[in-house]
Amino acid sequence: MSAHAPPVAGCLYVVATPIGNRDDLSARAIDTLRCADRIACEDTRHSAPLLALVGAGAPAVALHEHNEAQAAAGLVERMLGGERIALISDAGTPLVSDPGYRLVQAAIAAGVRVVPIPGPSAPIAALSVSGLASDRFSFEGFLPTKSGARREVFEALVDATRTLIFFEAKHRIVESLADAVAVFGGERRAAIARELTKLHETLLRGTLAELQACVAADPEQQLGEFVLLIAGADRDMVTARKEREAITLARRLATEMSASRAAKLAAEISGASKNALYRALTESTP
Repeated sequence: MSAHAPPVAGCLYVVATPIGNRDDLSARAIDTLRCADRIACEDTRHSAPLLALVGAGAPAVALHEHNEAQAAAGLVERMLGGERIALISDAGTPLVSDPGYRLVQAAIAAGVRVVPIPGPSAPIAALSVSGLASDRFSFEGFLPTKSGARREVFEALVDATRTLIFFEAKHRIVESLADAVAVFGGERRAAIARELTKLHETLLRGTLAELQACVAADPEQQLGEFVLLIAGADRDMVTARKEREAITLARRLATEMSASRAAKLAAEISGASKNALYRALTESTP
């Protein structure tokens, strides 16, 4: 018998489902799905086998990116009328690069209780076994489909000191790794989690250059669903580089104006210390 309280009426339950291995579905999630009056699914056909397996007999309704704004209002009305609605995605925790945000937002706005039923999450599972720092990290979602846009995303994050987590598709993983090497450098530490919890689960760890070479050389490593994790930049190295850039800027400005004015302007542009820049300029003056 489960030790947790049974689902109550008039609630929205956000239920995490397996990302591969169905044994990862918790007892609490099973109870919630069985007791729900209605189950909102990203794809009802995809979720049907899992719902049948656990004995969830409630009607399944589609809730995806194309209909969520319209469907949310009707589901909230049902919950206000006392229905227990469970929200699931195709795999993992709903709302994490999946639909559900608008429904949760609408439920909260209407005063409906929203209850998390935690469980599998590919980004967190990948991070836990990546060997990369986990005290600070950010999930950046799916990478853009075009190389130029991907590089723009990477360039915006190149100085981030936290671990970065991305989703990527099998037909773009090789190109995305090449873009990552070009922006972050081949020596940046990284990890790839492929087909997590599934039969062909693979974990690759090393530098970005090593991972790029490994995946490019092995067609099998190009199949499946990927989580790409990239180590954060070294904080001291980022600080030192920015200081050098600020000093270079100040020196260029100093050829057109006084040292004090150049230091002040360079500090405003770069965010560096005005006093430190002024010292760098005056100490370098013969």
